[in-house]
Amino acid sequence: MSAADSADRDETRSGIVAGLIAYSLWGVFPVYFKIIESVAPTEVLAHRIVWAVPFGALILLFRRQWPEVRRALTDRTTVSWLGLSALFITVNWFIYIWAVQNERIFETSLGYYINPLMYVFVGVLFFGERLRSLQLAAVIFASVGVIVLTLSGGTFPWVAISLAVFFTAYGVIRKRVAIGAMPGLFVETVLLFPFAMVWMTWLLVAGQASFGTQDMSLAMLLLAAGPITVVPLLLFAVAARRLPLTMIGFMQFLAPTLQLLTGIYYGEKLTTAHQICFGLIWVAVILFSVDAIRAGRKKAA
Repeated sequence: MSAADSADRDETRSGIVAGLIAYSLWGVFPVYFKIIESVAPTEVLAHRIVWAVPFGALILLFRRQWPEVRRALTDRTTVSWLGLSALFITVNWFIYIWAVQNERIFETSLGYYINPLMYVFVGVLFFGERLRSLQLAAVIFASVGVIVLTLSGGTFPWVAISLAVFFTAYGVIRKRVAIGAMPGLFVETVLLFPFAMVWMTWLLVAGQASFGTQDMSLAMLLLAAGPITVVPLLLFAVAARRLPLTMIGFMQFLAPTLQLLTGIYYGEKLTTAHQICFGLIWVAVILFSVDAIRAGRKKAA
């Protein structure tokens, strides 16, 4: 084996490890938000934004990506797009935190299962893409699953749909902006930082803040919101750079699977409607994955 082949194998191996860790961390996110569920979702969100800024700055310094941040901040169009993506990811984060704290982990899992299919839907609706047969079948199975859950449960699974919609909108915008994952997140959190600081200050003045008014362990957990937000994204960026998209596509279903198991662990009721819905979603996932493999092989041919 040549040195180049050995280096490629090492890079692929490190990419797989990084990707698995990233999606595993995203998958067990509910555990963190359950631990701090005594803190209001709006305060948790503010801490997630505020502490992501200094931690992200250290990562950028280590990776020497400050020039990319400077270029983005001096370009009005880039800042405008990142401001919009920041709004979408903020809404996504808030809904997720609220859902976990209100025993809706199954719905968060469902939202991230259907997110890849939502990308397909957006591609057809807004970018004139055509659905391949397996993609169409996957969308149908997923749609039927959501309909079953809605009709059986008597309520529309708005958490799942909202998470998928806002994260898809976020992803579409970030695809338009020529900036890396870590610099992009840093600019987004910097834009959100003043609003988060104003909210945290108001909570402190009003005597409603959990941070600094309760035990030190809770304060440290809230400080950890920064690295908890940044580290998985950094690992994902490493994986995305070193692995083919089809492999990344498979990995993305690890996170909602772990979220589903986390919901079971915390005693959420897995009804018959949930079982049917997730069964249909898994069929959709298989069809979607098979289609992605076929498409990848055709491109490589």
